[in-house]
Amino acid sequence: MFIALPPPPRYPIGGPYSATGITGIVPMIETNNTISNPTGPEWQFLVGEGTYVLKEDLHLATPPPHPSEAPIVNPNPLATNPQSASVGTTMTLVRIQSRPPPFSYRGPAATTLSLGGASSSMDQSGDGRYSTEGGMSSEDGRAPSTSDAPNSITMGSTPAFGEGNSLLVPSHTKDVNKRKKPKNNVTKSNSSFISRVIVNESLSRRMTDRPDDGASHIDVIMGFSTGEIIWWEPISQRYTRMNKNGIINNTPVSHIKWIPGSENLFLAAHMDGSLVVYDKEKDDGQFIPEEEEQSVNGSESGDGQNGVKPGTKMHINKSVHSQNQKTNPVAAWKISNQRINALAFSPDNRHLAVVSEDGTLRLIDYLKEDRLLDLFFSYYGGLTCVCWTPDGKYVLTGGQDDLISIWSAADSALVARCQGHQSWVSSLAFDLWRCDERTYRFGSVGEDGRLCLWDFNAGMLHRPKNSARQRGSVSGPSGASPRSEAASPLGNWMRSNSGLGGEDDGDGDGVSHAVEPRSRIPILPPVLTTVIDTHPVCWLDFTEEAIITSCKDGHVRTWNRPGTSI
Repeated sequence: MFIALPPPPRYPIGGPYSATGITGIVPMIETNNTISNPTGPEWQFLVGEGTYVLKEDLHLATPPPHPSEAPIVNPNPLATNPQSASVGTTMTLVRIQSRPPPFSYRGPAATTLSLGGASSSMDQSGDGRYSTEGGMSSEDGRAPSTSDAPNSITMGSTPAFGEGNSLLVPSHTKDVNKRKKPKNNVTKSNSSFISRVIVNESLSRRMTDRPDDGASHIDVIMGFSTGEIIWWEPISQRYTRMNKNGIINNTPVSHIKWIPGSENLFLAAHMDGSLVVYDKEKDDGQFIPEEEEQSVNGSESGDGQNGVKPGTKMHINKSVHSQNQKTNPVAAWKISNQRINALAFSPDNRHLAVVSEDGTLRLIDYLKEDRLLDLFFSYYGGLTCVCWTPDGKYVLTGGQDDLISIWSAADSALVARCQGHQSWVSSLAFDLWRCDERTYRFGSVGEDGRLCLWDFNAGMLHRPKNSARQRGSVSGPSGASPRSEAASPLGNWMRSNSGLGGEDDGDGDGVSHAVEPRSRIPILPPVLTTVIDTHPVCWLDFTEEAIITSCKDGHVRTWNRPGTSI
């Protein structure tokens, strides 16, 4: 089962929403999704394990333009005038299954992947959340209880986020019917913000008729370009609108995820460089940053501008340990002056990886709120996506430099770059069914319409021999390395607005790491690179039976694995 945000509206030429402004025919409203089954060699690709074949092409219906939606003034993609934020067709897989993937993290410090319903966030498959109700898991299969779940990970030594603050302890009840639910009924709502929700007619019956204990609910969170967030429960068809009118943060939500180990808390990344923790059951309050803002080093910032001061890495505008927890936000952190593009929690649920438009990867000990572990820089341009290896040893990022970078969390170093895309990399995911203790398989898609598959292991991560012709980086931080400025006059310009600068950005602080030139880092080729769409591809994920991809035009394609019947 998957949840999808539809593609942006498509307007006919000459209509009232055209660039010319000439009124004409009313845009055609698409109400039905269409499924096709293309065949032929162009809908297949061969990898070492066999041939992947397109099973179906689902074209999502395009919603009609909302009455409050401004007409498109200039559809030219090269135009310099500001455009509204858009992420294309965004997907989330909700896994409700009786067995986990064959290779998943089972370290001693992880959280039990068990929850009362399935969890999801509107960007990637949802992280497992802890619940006293038991039931279904979105990641690791069914867990009858938090103690006897087969193949599950125990709560162990990983503390819950905000542990120690009694004001954040949820009031759980054994009666599932009395749990707090979203406030508004979608079918009876006259809201101008929600226009249409499509749910499979048999969803509720399929959930309750499962041979195992059926999931009691599915919590879905969605972030919007207005900054607002919707908590939606598809079985009861109810929703709650949060951060209404941007009362807490009025910038678009770029990424959103449930916090592992929590039933109520989720983390939203906003385009002003802020990370905000919300509680789905709390009301919103007017947010005024707390007076004692701290940097990750624990020192007072004192800049008074609610921004990232040069020489610091993060401001705590509200701590999770604050005693003011009657309303949202639960916590708020400012980590950059540019948009945050993606974030990912480590498999042991202790660390957070965040990538930004300023070309940085930050590894944060978010449980303690005061530890920035590492600060890495892209080879060039912003970083767009991030994910952890299933065992938590490496972090992968994709970016506007058309590269995928592999970073060692333990060694705090870049260990490889992967070259195969011809445009920006938009999404990364690991194939857990083709990973083992030695070799990782992951996939990537990009603005070039390509799907790439990659295999790598520790043996591939050797240092190449020094080349006689050294190539410097054009994206190193100012003052980090002499070669960064000598390589290109763009070096300083690329980081001028990142909020990162000054003497603390060099190697001396033990946190920031200078950019490695290409001659010193191994380049890994893909095992497969193939064009799967004429439109930019913006998402992919793996299931036991297939690879699923989506593009900005609304095509969701399912590619069956070798040996899987169509």
